[in-house]
Amino acid sequence: MSIATDPVRPAPPPNRLPIDVEGDIEALPLAGELPPGLEGTLVRNGPNPLVPDPRAHWFGGDGMLHAFRIAGGRVDYRNRWVRTVQLDLARRTGRNPLDGMRLAKEFEGIENDGAANTNIVGHAGRLFALEEAHLPIEVALPGLDTRGPTDFGGGLRAKPFTAHPKTDPATGELLFFGYGTPERLSAGMSFGVLSPQGEVTRFETFEAPYASMVHDFAITERFAVFPVMPLTASRERAESGRPPYAWEPQHGTRVGLLPRAGGAAGIQWWEGPACYVFHVMNAWEDGERVFLDVMQYAQPPLFPLPDGRPSSPDGPAPAVLVRWELDLADPSRTLRTRRLHPVSGEFPRIDDRRTGLPYRHGWFTGNLADAQDQPLPAGALVHVDHASERIDLWALPAGDRASEPVFVPRHAGAPEGDGWVLAVLYRAASHTSDLAVFDACRLSAGPLCLASLPHRVPEGFHGNWFAAGAAQGAA
Repeated sequence: MSIATDPVRPAPPPNRLPIDVEGDIEALPLAGELPPGLEGTLVRNGPNPLVPDPRAHWFGGDGMLHAFRIAGGRVDYRNRWVRTVQLDLARRTGRNPLDGMRLAKEFEGIENDGAANTNIVGHAGRLFALEEAHLPIEVALPGLDTRGPTDFGGGLRAKPFTAHPKTDPATGELLFFGYGTPERLSAGMSFGVLSPQGEVTRFETFEAPYASMVHDFAITERFAVFPVMPLTASRERAESGRPPYAWEPQHGTRVGLLPRAGGAAGIQWWEGPACYVFHVMNAWEDGERVFLDVMQYAQPPLFPLPDGRPSSPDGPAPAVLVRWELDLADPSRTLRTRRLHPVSGEFPRIDDRRTGLPYRHGWFTGNLADAQDQPLPAGALVHVDHASERIDLWALPAGDRASEPVFVPRHAGAPEGDGWVLAVLYRAASHTSDLAVFDACRLSAGPLCLASLPHRVPEGFHGNWFAAGAAQGAA
């Protein structure tokens, strides 16, 4: 029962099913008032297969972008698929071309540019739709037009480019990595830097302790930090029809610290117990200690054991917010951890102006008691204040779900956390979606404004805010 050979997967949650239309809607109905000064576009990305297939893994679906443009006291909406080779094959053949998360054997020899279905980021005046096995695909606002994959003038010497690059707020550089490079499903990894002008100024490779799915990483002032956990990768498994990615906890966790001022040869590895992390909230330094706040699973959802059996008969427990500490003076290089808060959840975000620095405020989608069976819980929106160690949350009605919360500062010079949080809400009763705007530090007061769609935005992954006039990928 591998990703490639499962005949039927369990029925997905109602809002994980794709929608089959692209469109434009002007002036969505509003409940409440949009905050003065909130002008720009929220763009969200997620898998939305043109040709659904119950055997396909959710992570492989065609990328669809959903844009909510806020300007002049109104909200306009537009959605478009990212035009990829995979999408074109589906259009021409009338079937899903994927075998698991890869192109099926009959399409071997076709240069696949990926699904572009995980995140969308801006850098150097350009906009990129990302997933983690291929090059970035450039798109443009306001039309969400696809311009195609880019290797930044040949600076990227390997295809994998993370869906979670980090912008250094001090230098304006975009730091990125890849895993399974140059050979897919290998232990090879890469690390690189894009200048504020979009030129690759650093690109180097190194070997991880073992081959793994490394979805996210972190940066601090001095280090790039790579969590390698035992959701292992195996070419041999894949070629024999077994799961290419599988849970092997006996390998334990490794965390690599790569000096930003040195080369990859200087990477040092810390050890910890087996766990899995899709997403990092933030990382920073305090003297001779490096800290990472992560959403930690005891074992990963959505992936099996090496023989294809479920990794947990009852399904994995949801992720919890955990602080990792790496003491640079510890000769044993042992990872220390402690849980920060009782509410479990996923999709952590911060005020991105504090990326890699000590910070106070974080937000995530929370898991409430009636949603314990969901692998990516989203029954509430949660604000955590690390200074007071308090949480503030807004609970959704039963059955409703929230997307990743995206923070928008009130203005460029506003204090950390002073601004708004935007999230897309799925409404189970009407099978539609709303864009919700909150006071970032008063979530429990409820939305300041709701902009309602006549249809739903399917459950997806990540999005970002692009301020008006920022010229991010403008057509």
